Amino acid sequence: LAQQAGVPVIPGYGQALASADEAVQRAAAIGYPVILKASAGGGGKGMRIAHDEDQCREGFTRAASEARASFGDDRVFLEKFISEPRHIEIQVLADQHDNCVHLNERECSIQRRHQKVVEEAPSPLLDAATRQAMGEQAVALARAVDYHSAGTVEFIVDAARSFFFLEMNTRLQVEHPVTELITGLDLVELMLRVAAGEKLPLTQADVSIQGWALEARVYAEDPVRGFVPSTGRLVRYRPPVESTTVRVDTGVKEGDEVSMHYDPMM
Repeated sequence: LAQQAGVPVIPGYGQALASADEAVQRAAAIGYPVILKASAGGGGKGMRIAHDEDQCREGFTRAASEARASFGDDRVFLEKFISEPRHIEIQVLADQHDNCVHLNERECSIQRRHQKVVEEAPSPLLDAATRQAMGEQAVALARAVDYHSAGTVEFIVDAARSFFFLEMNTRLQVEHPVTELITGLDLVELMLRVAAGEKLPLTQADVSIQGWALEARVYAEDPVRGFVPSTGRLVRYRPPVESTTVRVDTGVKEGDEVSMHYDPMM
């Protein structure tokens, strides 16, 4: 779909790999390094980077096993690994009346175990021309699938500002507040209005960047053990005082239990 919409994609093999042998064959055709990714993956699970044949075989086996255990789906795909990548996403809004706009970008490159830790907007990497090109491509993709809601089109961007489609998240994301802060728009309200059949109350010309915003996620993790997720009771919880420049989005309070069954983000 992305290719049909004219959106640049990372070179790869578009079918699920049948075996480790096929993974090695396809990787040789694409060229190392490659990344093996679980079809049903998320949160960094089921992903392995391979720089040679041995790593590719092991990576396929481990990615498939992890995906099967985590998602009940062991399908694995393969694509070219982009060195020194930046993870930059474009927020889009589309209604049921053929209106679609992008709300500029969020950079989510600071990650641990392929999970986002810090998000900021605007990105310090992008110039105006790249920002416009990425926004236009995100809108083109949303239109190609007749999308009606708030959504995020994610891209991998290299040091030369060449960008490649990564995925589309058909929902609001955890990091949407940074976009709200730099645009002055309430994305939750707009998403609900679109779902109710209303027209978007703005055009692309109405979207601007006002200032800069950063979001820092707080996870329940054990720093002694390499920041692995940590469960247990939240004994003390002291969030910062909210103001016109500080916002706290959370779903926990002091005394709550951090469960092993959910993401440790608080």
